[in-house]
Amino acid sequence: MPDVTRNYRMAKQQYAKLGVNVDQAIKQLSRIPISLHCWQGDDVTGFESRSSAGVGGGLQATGNFPGRARDIDELRMDLAQAFSLIPGPHRLNLHAIYGEFGTEGVARNKIGPEHFQGWVKWAKSQNLKLDFNATCFGHPMADSGFTLSSPDKGVRKFWIEHVKRCRAIGAFMGKSLHSPCIHNLWIPDGSKEVPADRWGFRARLKDSLDQIYSVKYNSAHLKDSLEGKLFGIGSESYVVGSHEFYLGYALNKGRILCLDLGHFHPTESVADKISAVMQFSDELLLHLSRGVRWDSDHAVILNDELIDVAREIIRAQSSGNVYLATDFFDASINRIGAWVLGARSVQKALLMALLEPTQMLMKYEASGDNFARLGLKEEAKTLPIGAVWDYYCLKTGVAVGTDWLRQVKDYETKVTAKRS
Repeated sequence: MPDVTRNYRMAKQQYAKLGVNVDQAIKQLSRIPISLHCWQGDDVTGFESRSSAGVGGGLQATGNFPGRARDIDELRMDLAQAFSLIPGPHRLNLHAIYGEFGTEGVARNKIGPEHFQGWVKWAKSQNLKLDFNATCFGHPMADSGFTLSSPDKGVRKFWIEHVKRCRAIGAFMGKSLHSPCIHNLWIPDGSKEVPADRWGFRARLKDSLDQIYSVKYNSAHLKDSLEGKLFGIGSESYVVGSHEFYLGYALNKGRILCLDLGHFHPTESVADKISAVMQFSDELLLHLSRGVRWDSDHAVILNDELIDVAREIIRAQSSGNVYLATDFFDASINRIGAWVLGARSVQKALLMALLEPTQMLMKYEASGDNFARLGLKEEAKTLPIGAVWDYYCLKTGVAVGTDWLRQVKDYETKVTAKRS
C-alpha cells in the first residue's frame, strides 16, 4: 500500500519537528499487550452445565444481536477472528465460568487447573498469554447479594474456597505460559439501601481476603489484583468492596489495585488516580470500559477519558507496570466487532500518548510558559496520528483503515448469523 507508506513518511516529518521519534513510538506500542476479555463473546453466560439466566450480581448484558457463542469451540473461533484484526501482542482474560466442565458440571468450589488445560493448550497454539478472574456472581450462593462478606459463614466458606481455587488455576496458567497471570477479584457484595452495620460487612470481607491470600504463589506465575466499584444494580447505596477499601487493602498487603473506568462517578478522572496510586504501588491494573449513566460496561471508544488515561501511563513511563485489560459486554451489536473496536481504540489512545510532544510540553511547563504548553496541546490534537496508525496496522499484518469492518461483517455472514 504505497499511500500508507507515503503518508507515514510525511507524518514522521511533522512529528520530528516537535521532537517526537515516530519509529520509537511504534516500537514501544508493539510491546504493550492488551488483555481481551472473553465474556463479551457470549454475554457473560459461561459454560457451566446449569441453565443460566444471565450474569446477575448487579450486572446485566442487554440486547439480542444474533450470533452469541454457545460453546467453547465457538468462543475460541470468535476470539481468533477478533485477534486477527487487532495488532500487537495479545492476552486473553478468562472468568472461572468458562472452564471445560463436561456434561455433569463442576461446583465452583471444586474447580481446578484440570478444567482449564484446554485453554492453556489453545493459548499456546495462538501465541497468547492468559489472565483469570474468580466468578462470584450468577450463582445461588450469591443470591443474597453478599459473598465474601456474607453474614452466613457457610456462604463465605464456599466463596473463599472458590477464589482460592481460582488463584491456583491462575498460577497454573502463568507457569504453563511463562508469563504471570493476573488474577483479578471483583465481588458483587452490596445492598440497595444503606445497612446499619457497614463496618461488619467490610470486616468480614477483610477476613475472607486474608484467608484467601494466605496461600503464597511465585510472582512469576501469579499476581493478584482487587477491583472496587461505585455501585451496581441492586447495590445502589452500599458496596462493600469500594475503591477506598481495596486501595487500603492493596497497599497494606502488597496486592495490585484494579481501577475500572466505569466504576466511578461520571465526573471522576481515573487518569488522575494513576499518578496518585503509583506513588505508593509499583503496579496497577486498569479495566478499560465506558460508563454511560448507570451502566459501567459500554464498549470502549476513543474518547477523551481513554486518551487521558493513556497519556498518564506514558508520561509516567509506566507502560510496563500498568496492565491493561478490556472489560465490557454489549449484546446489542456484533460481538466480535465490539472486541475489535475496543482493543483498537485502546491502542490508538496509547499511540496518541506515545506521539505526544511530551518533552516540549514539560519544557514549557518548567519555564512557566503555560500559554505555550496549552497551545501546543491543542496543536497536537490535529497531528496525523491516523497515518501512523495505518502504517502500524500494515506493518503488523492486520486490516488497515476501515477494512476490519468489512472482515467483521464477512465473518458475521459466514459464521455467526447461521447460529440459532
